[in-house]
Amino acid sequence: MGSDASKNQPAGNFPKGKSESEWRTVLNPEQFRILREKGTEMAGSSKLDSHYPKQGTYNCAGCDTPLYTAETKFKSGCGWPAFYAEIPGSIDRHVDRSWGMERTEITCKSCGCHLGHVFKGERFNNPVDERHCVNGISLRFADEQ
Repeated sequence: MGSDASKNQPAGNFPKGKSESEWRTVLNPEQFRILREKGTEMAGSSKLDSHYPKQGTYNCAGCDTPLYTAETKFKSGCGWPAFYAEIPGSIDRHVDRSWGMERTEITCKSCGCHLGHVFKGERFNNPVDERHCVNGISLRFADEQ
């Protein structure tokens, strides 16, 4: 993680970024583990996995930036909330070579928090054959008024 001084510096250049010590004050320990340390929640542990509203947005739990719409959420059976498309401009994609394979990590473009991974070519019945497998703890649902 670097020196103690780096813990008080914002990581990256994000409009809603915070230092790691600031993140620790606004996230609970499990959120910090997943959003800031790139962890993964246990499959099936999020109530958002089986949450299928007709409208609304799923926002970043770190900074409240809208990331996904209810219309792009689908039932994948993987144990985590799944979406086939993000709100344009809301996420960044990064190559993740951890775990001995190559995956595509997704992070919030506004604050840099870890969301999950994108998988392609799984033949889900959606317009792009893509699954954004997102940790439920990385999301907050907001009803549209």
